[in-house]
Amino acid sequence: MTPELIGALGIALLLAILAAGVPIGVGLLLVGLGGLAVMISPEAGLIKLGVVSFEVISKYELGVLPLFLLMAHICFAAGASRDFFDVAARFVGHRRGGLALASIGGCAGFGAISGSSLATVATISSVALPEMRKANYHPGFAAGALAAGGTLGSLIPPSGALIVFGIIAEQSIGKLFAASIVPGASQAVFYMVTIMILCAFNPALGPATARVPWGERIAALRHVVDIFLLILFVIGGLMIGWFTPTEAASVGVVAALLLLAFRGGFSLATIGEALRATLRTAGMIYIVIIGALVFASFVSVSGITEALSGAVTSLHASPIVAILAMTLALLLLGSFLDGVALMLLTTPIFLPIAEQLGYSPIWFGIFLVRTMEIGFVHPPLGLNIYVIQGLAKDLSLGTIFRGVIPFLVADFLHLALLIAFPVLTLWLPGLVAG
Repeated sequence: MTPELIGALGIALLLAILAAGVPIGVGLLLVGLGGLAVMISPEAGLIKLGVVSFEVISKYELGVLPLFLLMAHICFAAGASRDFFDVAARFVGHRRGGLALASIGGCAGFGAISGSSLATVATISSVALPEMRKANYHPGFAAGALAAGGTLGSLIPPSGALIVFGIIAEQSIGKLFAASIVPGASQAVFYMVTIMILCAFNPALGPATARVPWGERIAALRHVVDIFLLILFVIGGLMIGWFTPTEAASVGVVAALLLLAFRGGFSLATIGEALRATLRTAGMIYIVIIGALVFASFVSVSGITEALSGAVTSLHASPIVAILAMTLALLLLGSFLDGVALMLLTTPIFLPIAEQLGYSPIWFGIFLVRTMEIGFVHPPLGLNIYVIQGLAKDLSLGTIFRGVIPFLVADFLHLALLIAFPVLTLWLPGLVAG
């Protein structure tokens, strides 16, 4: 049995394990260790596991992940979610589909704190969905807008997915964050345009609400100024070179604690809960990263990446055709794998091929996360859909999936734009220090 065949069988086994519901970290570890044991020796697999575990746990740069998570949980406690939606609703709620537009704005603002699609959709939906239903919005339209808007949390910095990609692919997290700004902002614009077009053709989808006086709008705006300044200081300082990513996350935690105290929510119970939530999430991600690195070692030893790369080259297909083929594969895998599993499974395989075709690894990271986001809202998995259905149990999955279809069209158009014009992703990282 050739090494390439063993590698292919290992990937097929991993897909089967994940489809059976085994946690992604466990699946990656089992297949990676098993593959190394077969191809080299059991001792080599165990030694690799020990070396990778020590390097991950002791890696200074990886400290950015739990620190940004802690910053997010402290901001949760400070009431950031309701404030972002409330401000957006006061400014655009009087327009057709205004509360849906406010939901997209709230998701974008909250995504800049949470760094997670699932956290964003769960938090903003708990605030926005009751308001939209109270205003007689079409249930499927409201749920579809929230499901799509929630995906912004995976792309807008500080994105947890981009941090993990940066560590796995050994790329600058600061440049990845910079590269995500234009795609993240344009993604939000695509969703807003979709809402405006839908409501122009069918105003009953999102009836206008009462206009809020300017005095109340300005008063509400004051509630997010402190959080906006925190985000601007942390992400802006990282991009212009004031901080390294780990320093930026550390400064963010201190600033979030000061913000929490300023808002009157500082207590031992609040801090304790934020620390517990951070440790739970960070521990899970560390296990996944260790598993992914062991699996990547197995894939590298098997030579399957070189074989696939050679196959792509032998077809003499243009780079754009190869990327479209990767896109199709990612979308198919995303129909039954969650986003992190998809990214960690495919990065060791697709990234070397993309680099050989002349694509920047920074661009590939944005492309991968953007494609991964679509998996959060397309059937049959669509994790964001299930989160919303859990919050509004009277809404059927069919209703929510139908409501998200126009936003999926916007997703595909936006992804095509990023593929056709890589400069949209790459011009800003070229200005970033480090």
